[in-house]
Amino acid sequence: MTENGDETDISEQKAVRLAKRERLIAERTDAAGGAYPVTLPITDTIPGLRERFGGLQAGEETGVTAAVAGRVVFSRNTGKLCFASLQAGDGSRIQAMVSLAAVGEEQLARWKELVDLGDHVFVSGEVISSRRGELSIMVSEWAIASKALLPLPNLYTELSEESRVRSRFLDLIVREQARETVRARAKVNSSIRATLDARGFVEVETPALQIQHGGASARPFVTRSNAFGADLYLRIATELFLKRAVVGGIERVYEIGRIFRNEGADSTHSPEFAMLEAYQAYTDYHGIADLTQELIQRAAIAVSGSTTVTWADGTEYDLGGQWDRVSMYESLSAASGVQITPQTPLTQLEALGEKAGIDAPAHPIHGKWVEELWEHFVKDSFTRPTFVMDLPLDTSPLVREHRSIPGVVEKWDLYVRGFELATGYSELVDPVIQRERFVEQARLAARGDLEAMTVDEEFLRAMEHGMPPMGGMGMGIDRLLMAITGLGIRETILFPLVK
Repeated sequence: MTENGDETDISEQKAVRLAKRERLIAERTDAAGGAYPVTLPITDTIPGLRERFGGLQAGEETGVTAAVAGRVVFSRNTGKLCFASLQAGDGSRIQAMVSLAAVGEEQLARWKELVDLGDHVFVSGEVISSRRGELSIMVSEWAIASKALLPLPNLYTELSEESRVRSRFLDLIVREQARETVRARAKVNSSIRATLDARGFVEVETPALQIQHGGASARPFVTRSNAFGADLYLRIATELFLKRAVVGGIERVYEIGRIFRNEGADSTHSPEFAMLEAYQAYTDYHGIADLTQELIQRAAIAVSGSTTVTWADGTEYDLGGQWDRVSMYESLSAASGVQITPQTPLTQLEALGEKAGIDAPAHPIHGKWVEELWEHFVKDSFTRPTFVMDLPLDTSPLVREHRSIPGVVEKWDLYVRGFELATGYSELVDPVIQRERFVEQARLAARGDLEAMTVDEEFLRAMEHGMPPMGGMGMGIDRLLMAITGLGIRETILFPLVK
């Protein structure tokens, strides 16, 4: 059938269902009737009945009356007996058997005439096992709980990815993997909070609307405040406010919040995403790496029961053990066959990039070229989670310079499944050096770098009141789900932004 044919068919079905809605409303005798009753005398849940009576033998009766509601996902009407599968929100199902002997001729006829796939239906009756061994309710009373005006998609045909992300509500109805991903995300967030809370971290909330953007190298979304008569920015990170909390004495602090970056979208990037950021006084980037590894491994166990996770395609991936820590400069030198150090001239990096067929960064500086070259030569070589340590200084304006290696900072990026999952620092706490870094960022911004930071005087004022030594980290929650489930980012976000 053509697309226009599908639309015509759906329009015709909607017209039929609207007529049924009108009939149900006209027949309503009290608040519990009609097409959309306010409440129903429900006594049990479908998953609860399955747990309680899942061991019934074929043909067994219980003498127990139960009243449940669920969505009709299968229906078969015969002469004197109708069958329907009712589905709960978690995907569990129970069979409703509507017979002439139990409900009478009028109610059997009404069932056949009024109930469609997709409707929410209330049924009450004895819990039994059918002759085929299917857990069922022999219906003695029924009612429409909510009349669906549009049909469900074909439950036996896989929805396209585009259909899944555009109509996630349908995806959740028809596909178990979609429901599992929602539950997995909830388990991940609970696990993260439990791990951090047990270590004495305090969860806080910071502003999503900010007077100036900062905390990351990213392009912000700009909006307008009528009340303040000023442009505001949707946050690109929570870092600068969380660090102010540390200055104020909340020495272990974290937030799981929505982040907005006005950049491209692909299989690992979304303009809106969830980010964990955590900061701990009196530790460094090694301690924060240990914490991050623990957070991820505990989250994997919460979802999969093990640090060895099984991805959606059946691949097993081991997140257990102690993860490797490699130097960015040393690994790049080994992979490219050219010795590259923090002192390597920009011209030499550009020549190597041109030879390798790498497009020049929009605003070429030493650090950006090193990172581009590293992604080309090294990134895809890891088979295990790996911390890439000691990154270029000029691309990390909020990070402490390395205590013993000139030209790099105490920063790591964690790579899993070929993408960057998290980043961690020994935080820069010297306000004089931080001001110098901000000024240099402002120069880059003046030259057209839309990702460069600005001078944040309020943050600097907080630093000048004494910021303790600390380590910090940021990790995308959506990407953590990708690492655990093997799915793409649009699958791990419940309602991703789509055109």
